Amino acid sequence: MGDTRSLVNRILAGNTRAFKAVIQEHQRLVSHVVFRMISNETDREDICQDVFVKVYQNLGDFNFESKLSTWIAKIAYNTCINFLEKKKTLLVGDFSSEGDTFDTFSTKDTLPDESAEKNDLSIRLQAEISEMPAHFRTILTLYHLDEMSYNEISEIMQLPQGTVKSYLFRARRLLKEKLLSKYQKEELWN
Repeated sequence: MGDTRSLVNRILAGNTRAFKAVIQEHQRLVSHVVFRMISNETDREDICQDVFVKVYQNLGDFNFESKLSTWIAKIAYNTCINFLEKKKTLLVGDFSSEGDTFDTFSTKDTLPDESAEKNDLSIRLQAEISEMPAHFRTILTLYHLDEMSYNEISEIMQLPQGTVKSYLFRARRLLKEKLLSKYQKEELWN
C-alpha cells in the first residue's frame, strides 16, 4: 500500500505522469468491465474516459482500504450501471475488442494447427459469453481475465461474497451447458 499511497499523493500534488501511469495500468481492467456491460462502441469509449475522469476527480476520497484497481473497477461498474439506468438499455455484451481473448491457450511452442484450434475455441467461448447476462459476463471477466479475488469482485459489484461465488459457479455451468449443447464434445476438446 505504500507505493499506492505515494502514487496517489503524487497525483494529488499535480503529477500528470503519475496519473498517466495509473491510466495505462488500469485501462484493460476498465475496458473489461465497460465492454461487458455496454453494447454501443461509441458509448463504451465515452464511458471509459468518464471513468478515468471520475477516478481523477475522486482520488482524494480513496481511503486505501482496498486495492486501487478494485476501487477503479468499482467506479467503472457503477458508471456503467448509471449509464444503463439513464438510457434504459438492455444489458448486451460484445466480445469483439482486440486483444481480449482467453489467452490461457497460447504458448510459444504451439504448432500452427494447434494454435488455430485454440483460437477457434477462444472465439466460441467469447461468442457464448457475450450471450450471457451482464452480471455473469462481468464476474467471469473479473475473475478469469483480471484475476480478481471473490472479495474484490464483491466490493466492485456490491454483492455479498457468497453471491459472487454462486454467480461464478452458475456462469461457468451455464457456459458449459451452452457449449456442450451447441458443439460436439470432440469439437471443443480435441
